[in-house]
Amino acid sequence: MTYTQALETGMNRPAHTSPYLADTHEVSNVSCELSNFNMYAEDKALTEAVQREGAAWAQGELAAFGAMTGAADYLELGHLANKFTPEFDTHDRFGNRVDLVKFHPAYHQLMTTSIEHGLHASPWTAPGVGAHVARAAKTYLHTQVEAGHGCPITMTFAAVPALRLQPELAAAWEPKITARVYDPRNVPDSQKQGVTLGMAMTEKQGGSDVRSNSTQAYPLGKEGPGEAYELVGHKYFVSAPMCDAFLVLAQTPRGLTCFLMPRWRPDGSKNPMQILRLKKKMGNASNASSETELRGALAWRVGEEGRGVATIIEMVSMTRFDCMIGSSAGMRMATSQALHHCAHRSAFGKVLNQQALMQNVLADLALESEAALALTFRMARAMDQRASEQEDLLVRLVTAVGKYWICKRTPGLAYEAMECIGGSGVMEDSMMPRLYREAPVNAIWEGSGNVQCLDVLRAIAKTPAVVEAYFAEVAQARGTSALLDRYTEHLARDLRDTQDLEYRARDVVDRMALALQASLLLRHAPAFVSDAFCQSRLGQQGHHNYGALPRGVDTAALIARATPRV
Repeated sequence: MTYTQALETGMNRPAHTSPYLADTHEVSNVSCELSNFNMYAEDKALTEAVQREGAAWAQGELAAFGAMTGAADYLELGHLANKFTPEFDTHDRFGNRVDLVKFHPAYHQLMTTSIEHGLHASPWTAPGVGAHVARAAKTYLHTQVEAGHGCPITMTFAAVPALRLQPELAAAWEPKITARVYDPRNVPDSQKQGVTLGMAMTEKQGGSDVRSNSTQAYPLGKEGPGEAYELVGHKYFVSAPMCDAFLVLAQTPRGLTCFLMPRWRPDGSKNPMQILRLKKKMGNASNASSETELRGALAWRVGEEGRGVATIIEMVSMTRFDCMIGSSAGMRMATSQALHHCAHRSAFGKVLNQQALMQNVLADLALESEAALALTFRMARAMDQRASEQEDLLVRLVTAVGKYWICKRTPGLAYEAMECIGGSGVMEDSMMPRLYREAPVNAIWEGSGNVQCLDVLRAIAKTPAVVEAYFAEVAQARGTSALLDRYTEHLARDLRDTQDLEYRARDVVDRMALALQASLLLRHAPAFVSDAFCQSRLGQQGHHNYGALPRGVDTAALIARATPRV
């Protein structure tokens, strides 16, 4: 048909008479949003962990919290907080220096929820059996909605033990730190009922090597604990710069010392802590991180002079524990997304989660996620029971082990979950790209993998009893798995061999994490979970990608246990 003929015939037919101008296709064989489900009740591994580790009393509260976090409109807050990222103003329109970070309302709603539900302080205000466990469960659920806002929550939570080393400062600040009131205004703390705390540790020349910090502290009068100083220096990573005060490391004549630095001076004037810029991060986008200069900033000394690292070590322990919670949560949400998708999507004539090879992959992801959760919540119980020497020793050693292993495993799991979803998982309107970008953060922040492994070696050298405590914990599963028994014997032998131990540190810490996870699952998880974990993690030689589970694993049971029902 020529162009002229087309114009004279059907091509100029009125649109409503064309048989071809209907819908191009029927939408079918697609997944749907994982939303409007109870994030707590639909997580069997979590509900069991909460029960056995001492927080059964919180089940009702956690179920209500899980219903809220799993609601579609609440999950949307996480998307909005990361789509509309923080903005920074150095000055107001009149030329006054303000150092103001502005956030989307979704971020403020997430912060409000965390603080009103005690994620920043509940074990300090209501200590007791299961206090850390219940708080860890809420943090685990809320982090699945959005991870970035958890940074100031974690630092506020972790600052309390360090601040208590200086009783007069704790007396002045702790009531507002622990209050369940979120007030994001950029005003002096005297005008607020609740405050948040941050950290300013890292400098460009040292990174994790904080002893190389060059920031200087100068006494304003009398020297000593709790006295006023001025700080001069440059902090390369100040996370959550909108907090009301910060724990800072600075040099004095006797070495690195800890200080509490407020954002505003007591007289209501702005403290000269000047933000230079917000960091451009690949992940953790909702959370502001900054580069900051201290130009004679007022601060009060916390603890002994020259003992700054020792003063903040308990704070670091708490933030590292929260890294374990956060990465375990990221694993759970990524696994949930993959399981949900594969329960709805078919390929080559069969639902994906009914296909043998995909079952192998999904079951492997579920195993990794549950093992991470088991180790994290065992450490939460240890936090609750630190009056016991055994539990305290576990905290001192296994916090570093767990932080290293769980955070290191998360990026690979996030990628594999994305691959289960396929092309749709790469799209920015999916949660998966955010989970993937977030996955490496906890492995790097609060001490990278090498730092954690070296800390394990230091703990062993300084306090050999931590090794006995560790093996005593693993041994509670002795006799239930020949694989674990042999694995533990080989691990103990290699730990006794101190030759080139630093060189072998990652291998040793890998195995410490796996042995402890296996012991926990053998004691507490169904046999189809623990047997699969031991066979795949302890019994096979070499390292495998996800989806290389051995024969005989009950993949269908693992998938059914982990899949959230919507």
